[in-house]
Amino acid sequence: MCSFSFGMAQSNLNDLLAAGLNDAEQFTTNWLAPVTEAGIYSISNGWYNSADAKPLAGFEISIVGNITGFKNKSDKKAFTLNTADYENLTFVDGSSSKEVATALGDIEGVDVAINATIEGQQVSTTFELPSGLSSEDLNFVPSGYIQASVGLIKGTEVKARFLPKINTDDVSIGLYGFGIQHDFTKHLPADKLLPVAISAVIGYTNLSGEYDFTSTGVISGENQRIDAKFSSWNFAAVVSTRLPVINFYGGLNYITGKADTDILGRYEVATAGTAIVYNDPFMISNKVSGVSANVGTKLKLGFFRINADYNIAEFSTFTFGVNFGFR
Repeated sequence: MCSFSFGMAQSNLNDLLAAGLNDAEQFTTNWLAPVTEAGIYSISNGWYNSADAKPLAGFEISIVGNITGFKNKSDKKAFTLNTADYENLTFVDGSSSKEVATALGDIEGVDVAINATIEGQQVSTTFELPSGLSSEDLNFVPSGYIQASVGLIKGTEVKARFLPKINTDDVSIGLYGFGIQHDFTKHLPADKLLPVAISAVIGYTNLSGEYDFTSTGVISGENQRIDAKFSSWNFAAVVSTRLPVINFYGGLNYITGKADTDILGRYEVATAGTAIVYNDPFMISNKVSGVSANVGTKLKLGFFRINADYNIAEFSTFTFGVNFGFR
């Protein structure tokens, strides 16, 4: 979140706003959509490492990390910009449409021009469109948090995850979530003898972050910031083995989520005449849903456990967990 927000703030935000609010919002929506989608898939993982629900008072505390890759997702690294869909943007070379980078991409050197009357002021300028994370040799979106699980009665286990609020001079970010797991095999008479467990898991995750770039001097104004909120639900059916030391698990998941990104603050776009002023220019929303499947393994050595799994989805994710538990 911090990486793409920084890129958004530094990558010609002044020039994009000079094209007018409609053009700036349309371009930014297309530019941000893939990275927000990857972020939602990333935070939706890691809810389980077994279908065998913990008994009453059994608990596990985990440190979970997710790496959501997009190295081979060429369709998510670029989009087609058709100048007919924009009011004021044109390509300097005269093209009517061209592939340009998203926030995940690496297409550079695409120049556009503005020659129009915006908010009553004549604007004439050229600038280069922003590239994305791949141009900085970043090919994944990470997420991480602390997660706790506690067993209740009759095969039910409750879960919570959080990332304590992290604040720096310019960035703040935090995460929380809650979930529930129910092991249906606990209701069977031969539960202790079954070699596998079958569960249902529901998990909700919320991530919020803010990046204040007023001090960067990219564009005149005050209280300039990007406020991003991600939320997701994961509905999963899970099966796993029930062995003493090493186990295998897999799940089928339905993920649905939403990302809201607000461009907030006061922006003063310089022109030959009176500056164009925008306050809280726009908000971008992106909804995501899809099916995923994962397979993983868990090693249990007394109170210490580790697990790893790979999730196949629109954006595939590798998850690794270090766990400490009782029962």
